[in-house]
Amino acid sequence: MSELVERVDERDEVLAVVDRGEAIRHQWLHRIATIVCRDTAGRILVHRRPDDVALFPGQLNWMFGGAVDVAESYEDAAARELVEELGVHTRPRFVFKFLCAGAISPYWLGLHEVVVTEPLQPDPSEVAWYDWLTESELTDLVRHREFVPDAREAFDRYRDLPLRPEGV
Repeated sequence: MSELVERVDERDEVLAVVDRGEAIRHQWLHRIATIVCRDTAGRILVHRRPDDVALFPGQLNWMFGGAVDVAESYEDAAARELVEELGVHTRPRFVFKFLCAGAISPYWLGLHEVVVTEPLQPDPSEVAWYDWLTESELTDLVRHREFVPDAREAFDRYRDLPLRPEGV
């Protein structure tokens, strides 16, 4: 089954609806929505991807998320992905977006943040392991472990925000 996404330009304006596989193959820009999950103590949820997934198997990430569907906003995609991957029903807050070169294809990355107060129900097809880490622990992990490459760039940008989200 193909996944349709909006091909967008350098200003994040829609050009066409295309198959995500084609977007990746042709290096066409499309949209990805990600979520940073924090607990009430400010720790960040980190997870390891399953070994049998197509993209970045067994690698660590501090964001959850996926492709933005056709006619879907970044915010709606982030909320949908949060439910699909973690079973969490809450509305993430948009933090920023940037044009990411991407390890496999370029895309616009919309980063969102949420404080999780309900129990997690991770989808095992998306999450093999998870834990809550302090920013200091995460900083060490990002630099010294097998981490999804695009997640490193997003982490650096997040940490460099002039007005950091609460708890950072």
